[in-house]
Amino acid sequence: MTTGNDSPARTAGLASQAAVIARDKQAWVALFAEDGIVEDPIGPSGFDPEGAGHRGRDAIASFWDKSIGQTEKIEFLFGDSFACGDEIAFTGTIRSTMGGHLIDADGVFTYRVDDTGKIAALRAFWEVDRAMATARKAE
Repeated sequence: MTTGNDSPARTAGLASQAAVIARDKQAWVALFAEDGIVEDPIGPSGFDPEGAGHRGRDAIASFWDKSIGQTEKIEFLFGDSFACGDEIAFTGTIRSTMGGHLIDADGVFTYRVDDTGKIAALRAFWEVDRAMATARKAE
């Protein structure tokens, strides 16, 4: 078992965040296993009305278009992370800039990798209403 900075899950999670920051959809989708899943947020939402998640690279690419692709900028303001086995949990805030406004989603964001280091699951524990209550004009 690997821990700390040697964690394949930490490597994949950080690569995912870097691709989002760089606005590189192709690189981001390529980080996922063929049957990988994105649940962001977990459960029903405007991005996923049935709450089943976005499974497979085509669905993950579509999720990008509906969510990440609609933002001007995303920042990962994570205070800590915990790597255990093939998973990692990051805690903190994802700040999105959209339409000249900032929105903060506080939560826990997890990545699980498969045996090849590809992301098998990205799960985001955050509350839509709580995030929307933070909406404010960007300075």
